[in-house]
Amino acid sequence: MLGVYVHLPFCPYLCPYCDFAKWPLRTSAATQYLAALYAELDRTPREIAATLFFGGGTPNAYDASSIADLTDRFRSHFSMRDAAEISIEINPELVRDGDFERYREAGITRVSIGVQSFVPAEIAVLGRKHAPDDIRSVVTAARRARIPSLSLDLIFAVPGQSPRTWRDSLERAIALDVDHISTYGLTVEQSTPYAAWQLREPNAFFDDVREAELYAIALETLRGAGYEQYEISNFARPGHRCVHNENYWANGEYAGLGVGAASYRAGVRSVHVRSLEAYAAAALAGGEIPSESERLDGLRRAGEAVMLALRTTQGVRLGEFKERYGVDVVEHYAPVLARYSEAGLLERTNDSMRLTERGRFVANDVCGAFVTFD
Repeated sequence: MLGVYVHLPFCPYLCPYCDFAKWPLRTSAATQYLAALYAELDRTPREIAATLFFGGGTPNAYDASSIADLTDRFRSHFSMRDAAEISIEINPELVRDGDFERYREAGITRVSIGVQSFVPAEIAVLGRKHAPDDIRSVVTAARRARIPSLSLDLIFAVPGQSPRTWRDSLERAIALDVDHISTYGLTVEQSTPYAAWQLREPNAFFDDVREAELYAIALETLRGAGYEQYEISNFARPGHRCVHNENYWANGEYAGLGVGAASYRAGVRSVHVRSLEAYAAAALAGGEIPSESERLDGLRRAGEAVMLALRTTQGVRLGEFKERYGVDVVEHYAPVLARYSEAGLLERTNDSMRLTERGRFVANDVCGAFVTFD
């Protein structure tokens, strides 16, 4: 299947930990960007897509009518049926009266709310602007509008966070009875204010041991509340997995439109330029969007596919993998399998290979070993 990602890069404020392609919201730039995005869409081949995902940035920095128009244009261009999954990321404090009703009318089926924390001190440290009580009112409004699937994003290993406050955020998210919860360990990205802070005060940030303690709390708490873990960071009620993201982990094809957006087609991975001016100029002029690309062939493509599949609780389906990539995982990666199986981090179950519970705590190391092995 084909997934379509649309990047909407404007934010009313810039969070100090974020390294996505983003810019402060200015009306003139946001209007020009939509024109550039439509110009790129018009030159994009018409295909059938199964999912559409509006990410950012802060997509709901745009008003609901603009989002509805975008949705209509993209649904038509990619021949998306009513059953298609269409997602949008939102910041809770930007929700306006009637937004969710307009989203629902436009065919949006899934809303992902950037909560990050329910604890005021942590919200402030993360540079967010919502109040904890905003989340309940937003969820209530989305339910009233009959949005089919609601997700909350949470971050752990935030400076100043404790096991108690992390559990509190998890329990408050669960109490809202949302359909999906994502929990991400804080990553300090280069060239962000957090990177400078970490250089000045490294002890303010979590080490691997303390971060693992918080991850264990997430596993225990969310599973105990009936959420199924289907990927390292993602938990869902039955029928509410994010299909768009599942396509990424299955090494499926996706098309990215907008500044800094990534695509993966026929074994070629490409990323649009991260300059807003360069993107808009090229798109509006009808030219090729400046991009970087690389072809993933042979064992490199197979290694990336193993890495992605291991992020899921299903893991690698060995028979299907050999048929698709021509690589016998057990035979080719025997040294890697032996090392991590003996360490209790990988396990074989029938025709699959997956991370063990312990392995999920060091997933980056285990998955990375398949990418670098030749």
